[in-house]
Amino acid sequence: MTLSIGRVGVWTGALDAHPTAVAQDAARRLEELGYPTLWIPEAVGRDPFVASANLLAATTTLRLATGIANIYARDPMTMAACRSTLAEAYPGRFLLGLGVSHRHLVTGVRKHDYSKPLSYMRAYLDGMDQALFMAQKPAEEAPTVLAALGPKMLELSATRTAGAHPYFTTPEHTAYSRQVMGDGPLLAPEQMVVLSTDPTEARTIARAGMAVYLRAPNYLNNLARLGFDESDWSDHTNASDRLVDAIVAWGTAEQIAARVKAHHDAGADHVCVQVLRADRKLPLDEWAELAGVLL
Repeated sequence: MTLSIGRVGVWTGALDAHPTAVAQDAARRLEELGYPTLWIPEAVGRDPFVASANLLAATTTLRLATGIANIYARDPMTMAACRSTLAEAYPGRFLLGLGVSHRHLVTGVRKHDYSKPLSYMRAYLDGMDQALFMAQKPAEEAPTVLAALGPKMLELSATRTAGAHPYFTTPEHTAYSRQVMGDGPLLAPEQMVVLSTDPTEARTIARAGMAVYLRAPNYLNNLARLGFDESDWSDHTNASDRLVDAIVAWGTAEQIAARVKAHHDAGADHVCVQVLRADRKLPLDEWAELAGVLL
């Protein structure tokens, strides 16, 4: 992989709540602050490739990464074409993050079979490798990483792609991921943060941001591997203080920087920082404050 995404980037799903022009302004602000990479998700909002094109067009150096594009949303040929189209239009500025998403989103929302996600991912990567693309090809193809938590998906990330993008996890998991993947493959974990030194306020914001993920078995299985149990997510919303503090870094910018450093010390190449807020406003001030200690 020759694409350089830097040591720290921004992960946000908040742009979907705002008009595209506002999202483009936010991307330009991140670029001005010096962030090298912006990660955007796919769930039930904007198409991540159209959104990436809009944000790349509005900036000059910012890299865009999907965190992640759902493989059940497109067939392998379409996914490969999306990757190549952006890689050709914006050389060295796009990274494709792929993932199997979650059963409730795949079966309940998209109406696809989720019985063998790991096998499906393997076959999907084969399909992308074999896909026809008869348009102008990029000088260099954009790299691909996989959303990975467990050992088998981490191994697949290391052997078939440029690396892994673990989400909703801890520095301890980063160390585990590096051990499984070995040296070389890109390891880019996401880290949720709250810029507040008030424990009650910070944990309230953190719990609200965590709630949707505590209903996803993939994340709960990974938390169990990390030593947490059902007592830490009793009703899938009210996470324990122990779990909140493990998943979400809160406090001063310097305290958040210490958590990011813990990921780097554990073997991360790049940490995607996701700022949580109590409202749907874009965290422009928080991004600026964190830039002073993270970049």
